[in-house]
Amino acid sequence: MKRLLYVAILIFIAYSADAQYKWEYGLKIGGANYLGDIGGQAGIGRDFVPWDMHLNQTNIAIGGYGRYKVSKRLALQLNLNYLQINDADAESTNPARVARNLNFRNRMLELGLKGEFTVFYDNDVGGRGYYNPDFRLYIFGGVSVFRHNPQGQILFDPNDDFDAGEWYDLRGWRTEGQEEEYGTFGLAIPAGLGLYFTFYKEWRVGWEISYRTTFTDYLDDLSTTYADPELIASRLSDPAEAAAAVAFSSQTNQAIIDAIDDPLNSGSVNDHSYQEGFSTKRGDPSQNDGYVTTQFTVGKVIRGSSNFYRKKYSWLRNRTGSRKSRAKF
Repeated sequence: MKRLLYVAILIFIAYSADAQYKWEYGLKIGGANYLGDIGGQAGIGRDFVPWDMHLNQTNIAIGGYGRYKVSKRLALQLNLNYLQINDADAESTNPARVARNLNFRNRMLELGLKGEFTVFYDNDVGGRGYYNPDFRLYIFGGVSVFRHNPQGQILFDPNDDFDAGEWYDLRGWRTEGQEEEYGTFGLAIPAGLGLYFTFYKEWRVGWEISYRTTFTDYLDDLSTTYADPELIASRLSDPAEAAAAVAFSSQTNQAIIDAIDDPLNSGSVNDHSYQEGFSTKRGDPSQNDGYVTTQFTVGKVIRGSSNFYRKKYSWLRNRTGSRKSRAKF
């Protein structure tokens, strides 16, 4: 009897060690939005304030991930995302931003590594004794590198000089008179909240929301002041491209600005300094741009086995009616 008990204990230890579920891989799909100088609500732009976003400007965010469980509560996740952020002053409720009349889109590729800390878990959701599914709620933080390329459209074209709907790469135009182009690569600090359910000790379905703090103010191609249109044009060898660069930078809606500056409207706008003209305000360099993603995840747990377990006890996996031990996720 003691011998059988000893064998049972060894089998239980081997099976439990085998069921640690260290690795997982999967897919993410959801949406991305941004906080920056373009768009926004009635007041001055605010960083890290979700209600300053335009939800109707939310765009795609898709990717893949791999997760490694370090301990009971700690895990590491490597992820690769493709996402797009975009917005337009025409969407704003701030008349001054509407008058500025700028827009952008930015298609980004992001590679990130983050640590996850479980703040709550339930290995037996519903308390039915089957330990299926289990649940985890976690917070995370990390670091990511992204590649980006802001683009814009010419929306004010009274003479029909340009193709409607065409997107232009803005970085090379140096639309604010920069001596050098801003970089195509950037660094971000992701932080957020996530959760997942594990079904049949094999499949995981979850959700994450993550805000990225960045170290650039040019995700939307604007930060400081308007540049001299002649300077912008002089740096471009192609006359057609130079004309497009000047047109994009000079599409301010003067009629709206005149209405804002009307004495009858005095004090009705929080910030009406966005006005075309050399060295006048175009953006706000005091706050960097940021972006947020919310994504659903579907993952597959990789179940590894030790050599000891494979040789001695692999037959237990296929045995019907065998008693199952509580798995630790």
